[in-house]
Amino acid sequence: MTDPIEWRISDDPVPYPEAVQAMEARVAAIRAGTAREQVWLLEHPPLYTAGTSARTGDLLQPDRFPVHASGRGGQYTYHGPGQRVAYVMLDLKRREPDLRRFVHDLEEWVIRTLARFNVRGERRDGRIGIWVARPGGREDKIAAVGVRVRHWVSYHGIAVNIDPELEHFSGIVPCGIAPGAGFGVTSLHDLGLLVSMAEFDAALQGAFAEVFAG
Repeated sequence: MTDPIEWRISDDPVPYPEAVQAMEARVAAIRAGTAREQVWLLEHPPLYTAGTSARTGDLLQPDRFPVHASGRGGQYTYHGPGQRVAYVMLDLKRREPDLRRFVHDLEEWVIRTLARFNVRGERRDGRIGIWVARPGGREDKIAAVGVRVRHWVSYHGIAVNIDPELEHFSGIVPCGIAPGAGFGVTSLHDLGLLVSMAEFDAALQGAFAEVFAG
């Protein structure tokens, strides 16, 4: 048996470059066997990140917030206060060296966490992340998934909208999904659920144990 996963929670917003530097150091330590696996729960100040598939034209307001190139998969996304980011640093070689399975498990983690608040999060073919059906046939994205793996140790992870400023997403085409296609962005508060960050963190930890046991 290995040591249990370390859970780290940052109370203050963490600058994106600082978070990436910390993740890369932790990934190296996990690979070297000198640190435990870790899930880091945090918020960022308002910013946009560009994944490895980001298209320049999807950055609609390049001067609005800082823009950071990211080594994670995916396209543009927004991070900011009120959004719970979970960076997941796991040794996939010890677990199951299957990237597609890992992404599926991250999605399942979000789905099970949302279910604890009676929210039905769903996958959609051809669209990354977790979606919520709305009245009138509209579908809104409530969580983003973007990962990177180095020597079979994962980092980056998920971002779930608890109560961010949803208007901030208008500076990008989130994950390449244009609003005019009948898709938008939502949050737990937007759905009428006044969930605190602490309550959501507890749900994340409980659902994680179900999906990533061992």
